[in-house]
Amino acid sequence: MRAYAPGAARRDTPWLDDTAGRVMRPYTACGGRTRPAVALDLLSVVTATGVRPRPPLGPEHTLALRFCAGAGAASVSVAEVAAQLRLPAVIAKVLLSDLVQAGAVTAQAPQFLNSPADDQSLLRAVLDGLRRRL
Repeated sequence: MRAYAPGAARRDTPWLDDTAGRVMRPYTACGGRTRPAVALDLLSVVTATGVRPRPPLGPEHTLALRFCAGAGAASVSVAEVAAQLRLPAVIAKVLLSDLVQAGAVTAQAPQFLNSPADDQSLLRAVLDGLRRRL
């Protein structure tokens, strides 16, 4: 089923479904690849560098880059990009990996606290927050 905007002229548009959104296999957005070339975690933060990728990449790459650039000086996580694009996280990782290789974005791995005392304080803070919400 093709969906058209009300009042818009019927023209060739991507396949859409009123309830499901885009009717396209997610892996087609990254050329069938399922493994990113650059190791990214869901919590890795990406920041646009202002460099345009050469050669131009696909439309999903462009959307991801616009979202990263639209965040301004703030970095966004891989999970945020996946949610914004409404794509599975692994597909977002492949797209962002391509952008990292093109120099259009930089990625920084998440930094975790390693000492047991810090882990306990974090868990206590989470537990206190949950208790306040209940």
